[in-house]
Amino acid sequence: MESFAVIGLGRFGMMLARSLAKSGREVIAIDMNRELVEEIQNDVTVAVRLDATDERALRGQGVDKVSCAIVGIGETFEANILATALLKSMGVKRVIARAATPIRQKILLHVGADEVISPEDESAVRLAQKLIAPNFVSFLEIGNGVSMVQMSAPEEFHNRPVVELGLREKYSVNLVAIKKRVVTASRDGEEMVTEKILDIPKPTDVIEPDDILVLMGHEEALARLPSS
Repeated sequence: MESFAVIGLGRFGMMLARSLAKSGREVIAIDMNRELVEEIQNDVTVAVRLDATDERALRGQGVDKVSCAIVGIGETFEANILATALLKSMGVKRVIARAATPIRQKILLHVGADEVISPEDESAVRLAQKLIAPNFVSFLEIGNGVSMVQMSAPEEFHNRPVVELGLREKYSVNLVAIKKRVVTASRDGEEMVTEKILDIPKPTDVIEPDDILVLMGHEEALARLPSS
């Protein structure tokens, strides 16, 4: 199972940690503020108060073994830099840092961040969905925990009719539409690629490898869909 460390429990970190935990992932939530740690401790696997620049403390919580660490320390940029560099030196496979300016983004990439996100460009919920399901092409929050996503058809759906997938019964999501890639030949013999949308999919419609599925459901349910 994928595991995550969320370092820095401001509004962004809180929402991200909770979104990942709701999807069934293991989440270690870290902050120096005891009140914030206590606030989230019942929502995640582990919530701990520690200094994210202390290697021994991080290793003691198993942070070096997580699939991905997200650094969103907002108080001091220096701590953000040190934590990011330390996590990479500890061998964390993927480290995502958060920076407010282009210059800070460059600095974090220079010290080893695999990816840097901007507060203006990335919401916590959207980042959680990208981490949980990288095959989501787009993600739209509708409200009350319900979202609509477009996703590349996972391999286990390929060449199977909709009725066999059990999307409602097995995953508790609804198939809204199927986008199909249509290749035709022009008069001069060149291939032309267009898109055909099946906006009311039938049970007998077959899912093909290039299809994009438009699905709607609660975020926790969408997160349980196959990812490849």
